Amino acid sequence: MRVSPRFVGRLGVADAITVANAALGFVAAAVATVHPTIAARLILLAAIADGLDGVVARKRGGTPAGEYLDSLADVASFAVAPAVFVFALARGEFVAGGALADASVLLALAVPAAFVAMAVVRLGLYTAYDLGDSYTEGVQTTLAATLLATLHLADVAGLVGVSEGVLLLAVAGLSVYLMVAPITYPELFARDALLLGGLQALALLFPAFAGRVFPRALLLFALAYLVLAPRFYWRSTGSADP
Repeated sequence: MRVSPRFVGRLGVADAITVANAALGFVAAAVATVHPTIAARLILLAAIADGLDGVVARKRGGTPAGEYLDSLADVASFAVAPAVFVFALARGEFVAGGALADASVLLALAVPAAFVAMAVVRLGLYTAYDLGDSYTEGVQTTLAATLLATLHLADVAGLVGVSEGVLLLAVAGLSVYLMVAPITYPELFARDALLLGGLQALALLFPAFAGRVFPRALLLFALAYLVLAPRFYWRSTGSADP
């Protein structure tokens, strides 16, 4: 069967990475129900791919389809995958604890569903209005997904002695608001994006090394950006990376 060049022939290298990112999102969602730790690592791998496709597009040139493919891939990797990941962990805890009441099941479904819905809204608004700026309104879906994955890999629930399912549902619920909140978040400078990518790679490759130092360092980086960036990490529209 001959593939029409109308489709494949118009895709660039960056687009191929973006499409691979979408596939990673599906695999992460599928694996989440049986092995949440692998799913969390795959979400971080998808986040690295999400940053890499932008680098490749800037170096080798992008295509008109790139921005649309990117948002579509992000729905899979940073909306559906983390939502299924949170649902799987929360539901697993509720069942194991004998607390499979209607309210618990509804909460475990409703929060991830709202996460997907607001992520889709945020990605649609970003594609329509924010592309090309050095800032964006609302927390990036990549950051929200990274936080959820890293909370698990860093074993924050065990560290502070709380239910992981409840903790992830709370963070996912907060992200539902933050993704569409009227809060300006600047895009990372190249040097900081490289640091973030390095931490993501170390966290997914060596999550348990030295007392989970890499996922915990990544979590601190992500939380610092989440809390401090709107006020202290300012860059003007159109500013260039140093």
